[in-house]
Amino acid sequence: MIIVDNALKRREQEGNPIRVAMVGAGYMGRGIARQLLTPIKGMRLVAISNRNVERAAKIFRDSDLEPVECLNSLSDLETAIESGKPVVTDDPSLLCRAANVDLVIESTGQIEFGSRVSVMAIDHGKHLVLVNAELDATLGPILKRRADKAGVVMTNADGDEPGVAMNLYRFVETIGYRPVMAGNIKGFYNPYRNPETQKGFAEKVGQNAAMIASFADGTKLSMETCILANATGLRAGRRGMFGHECEHVKEVIEHFSPEQLLEQGLVEFVLGAQPGTGAFVVGYNEDPVKQEYMRYFKMGDGPLYVFYTPYHLPQLQVAVTVGRAALFGDAAVTPIGAPVCDVVTVAKKDLQQGESLDGIGGFACYGMLENAEVSASENLLPMGLAEGCRLKRAIPKDTAISYADIELPAGRLCDLLRAEQNAQFALRSRSLPSLSLPGIQTFTSSEFAS
Repeated sequence: MIIVDNALKRREQEGNPIRVAMVGAGYMGRGIARQLLTPIKGMRLVAISNRNVERAAKIFRDSDLEPVECLNSLSDLETAIESGKPVVTDDPSLLCRAANVDLVIESTGQIEFGSRVSVMAIDHGKHLVLVNAELDATLGPILKRRADKAGVVMTNADGDEPGVAMNLYRFVETIGYRPVMAGNIKGFYNPYRNPETQKGFAEKVGQNAAMIASFADGTKLSMETCILANATGLRAGRRGMFGHECEHVKEVIEHFSPEQLLEQGLVEFVLGAQPGTGAFVVGYNEDPVKQEYMRYFKMGDGPLYVFYTPYHLPQLQVAVTVGRAALFGDAAVTPIGAPVCDVVTVAKKDLQQGESLDGIGGFACYGMLENAEVSASENLLPMGLAEGCRLKRAIPKDTAISYADIELPAGRLCDLLRAEQNAQFALRSRSLPSLSLPGIQTFTSSEFAS
């Protein structure tokens, strides 16, 4: 990925930077914007859309830039960008439709809203970078299929764990080793954490309590490993993965035999392991001469070798993702085809008939990684679609929730896209016949813009 820097320098010298627009000005969006406004050579953050426009404007002002506010005029937005003035708006469709925007970063963390933005960006020929693991884990394969048809790149971000792991995965393949496991280094995991238990820590770090709860209860971990599985073909060894506790990530190979990993490559996580954060890939090679050199360079006796990155910095590394997508058509991490894994919804407590699920990072449920064919055969509800679903019956704690157990909210694009994904990849859910309508694949952004 080192070639990206020189390519961006050339774009800077040519006076033709990549024009980036971002939707979402929350915690991560603010960090990304600050990095892009440094500025990064060869790219410019030209516009931000956020429901609270003042929050987007403050991001520019904090970097000594006074933005132009464009609420409903595409021509005004395009004129401002052309004149070099940053733009803020509450209408993300303007960014998706603007002729002088090359790439859209979706960083809202919302699935329904993010679905609408993503489809609109793709429909209007924009490369799409998702800083939205929740959306990618739920609908990534169908968004990738739509992006391929439109001739644009759809990718998750380098710097988040799936992107970091994918860089390692490609490196391990390139040096002639076989990647047989990949995943996250996780510091803490308790599936029953909720916004109340995480409120104090969330306030301390300036984040939303539900988001912090989704980190603690394993839902975000499951979303990230799902993205990695869908990009590599690696699978879950069991529902929720194994998650062995280790002193150091290098110890992960003590818990699996080479034969086991050769038979079925796995996505996984290690719990409480040093270096405390980042991602890892296990590579396999049985060549005795290569093993001699690996021993000399302190990589172990083999045939399993652990490669790891001891950090992940999404707010910094998104810039590299932008360069790879816009200049080289290269995705940092993107689905290879049909879903390999899914994140299913599990009751966080005993739930009552008539209760509405509060979704990711809430009080009602948590997400667990499962293989896609199991999720489909058991008709399980994706965690990304759980919010707003009403229970038809009581569900005991730690029980996976199926479509048969719930009533979906009406009128959601995310459900239509999920039905399209199921149909496209022959993973049709038995409880969604009414959504699997002829022509669903031909829907365009104008039909569901909001």
